[in-house]
Amino acid sequence: MTMSRRRFLYLATALVAVNSFFWLAQSGFALPQAIINQFFGGNMIRAEVLVASPSGTQDWRIDRGVITAISGTNVTLREKDATLVTLQIDPNARVQGPARISSVAQLRRRLRVVLYRQADQPATLVQVEGIAG
Repeated sequence: MTMSRRRFLYLATALVAVNSFFWLAQSGFALPQAIINQFFGGNMIRAEVLVASPSGTQDWRIDRGVITAISGTNVTLREKDATLVTLQIDPNARVQGPARISSVAQLRRRLRVVLYRQADQPATLVQVEGIAG
């Protein structure tokens, strides 16, 4: 075997080994899906999440509940533990969910939603999960 073929064989073997390591490691370094679902799945009531960023720490609040009242840009949610909380929503907040609800103005009572906001700021993201049963 010539020297260049031998080098190519070593290089190919090394590349396969490195590729296999990263393919197997990607799931090993991540948090298990069960843990993520336990904390942020359908049973989550509310959460405070601190995120490190280059500009400093960001404090995010997440609230899940059913809209019981709407007044201007304020909504009142009944959370799963029966707590009532009134939160402000940015009029330009992004709304995700069913295609028929695409803006803050279309939010209404009995919708089950998740609101995302930074600290004491108005919510900038609304996820519509459906109609409360």
